[in-house]
Amino acid sequence: MKIAVLPGDGIGTEIVAEAIRVLDALDLSFEMETALVGGAAYEAHGHPLPEATLKLAKEADAVLFGAVGDWKYDKLDRPLRPEQAILGLRKNLGLFANFRPAICYEQLVGASSLKPELIAGLDILIIRELTGDIYFGQPRGRRTAVDGHFPGAEEAFDTMRYSRPEVERIARVAFEAARKRSKRVTSVDKANVLETFQFWKDIVTEVHKDYPDIELDHMYVDNAAMQLVKAPKKFDVIVTGNMFGDILSDEAAMLTGSIGMLPSASLNSSNQGLYEPSHGSAPDIAGKGVANPLATILSAAMMLRFSLNQAEAADRIESAVKHVLASGLRTGDIWSEGTKRVGTREMGDAVVAAITKKTITG
Repeated sequence: MKIAVLPGDGIGTEIVAEAIRVLDALDLSFEMETALVGGAAYEAHGHPLPEATLKLAKEADAVLFGAVGDWKYDKLDRPLRPEQAILGLRKNLGLFANFRPAICYEQLVGASSLKPELIAGLDILIIRELTGDIYFGQPRGRRTAVDGHFPGAEEAFDTMRYSRPEVERIARVAFEAARKRSKRVTSVDKANVLETFQFWKDIVTEVHKDYPDIELDHMYVDNAAMQLVKAPKKFDVIVTGNMFGDILSDEAAMLTGSIGMLPSASLNSSNQGLYEPSHGSAPDIAGKGVANPLATILSAAMMLRFSLNQAEAADRIESAVKHVLASGLRTGDIWSEGTKRVGTREMGDAVVAAITKKTITG
């Protein structure tokens, strides 16, 4: 089992280090190789995704990714910005299905901004199509407008597009995932305005005929955003496009108390995957030892489950995280009265201790 470890920028190096310590505590046989990505790779090699890093990722069974980005790179040409590394990995590895679970742990109900009765027991799986939509659609760029309200003015444009195979395969992923859960799928679109998403809605409806045991409903994205706050437990599996999924999954993360608790998995057709926390590089707190590593640790558990066929080891990590939360330890983003605030390293120590059955002090 070969894992490409790409810590990236900001807090990425700190949180990935804790995930690696947790993996080491499992006493499994992994081959891990680390490479630069993002701003760190740009500084060393002049590109956010060097060929050597991409080669390593392609050869690995799974990629453990931290986070990329820093405000100091915002003036670089777009192809050289750190964020292009993750887009490049998704494209080159064919990572089309993004799994983002939003689970509200019993011990963190009080950390959510919503009333406890709205989010207690929350367990949503958002499946986001990852390689199409407006993020990758062509043509795109800047030009002088030849029509519209201001002909002759400078304008920018991007293209939203999906092909039938792209929609069919992500719909099947969602329906298959629902079969292992509560057998309900909500497809989120904007079919009332966008031709792309009328096309999406039509195809999802067609694919659903092969899954008569699954309940399907369709919801406009603006209503979905509202319902996630109003009645989040009405959802089970949500499937949607790249841009809408990007936005809704971050909204769902905050229902759980902190985006620092939200792992993610991005898979291709061979179950090779990239695993990363859903949050960013947070350069404002980098190096302070206060970042929450649990999303990255839980991403490592997803890696074990989906790409490395180590479900029992994944269970051990997830159980350890629940045990640590029950012990009252919290990083600052999930801290509340009556709990003990700890840093990145201390949280990692606690998860390792829970895995190895050592006593957690605190």
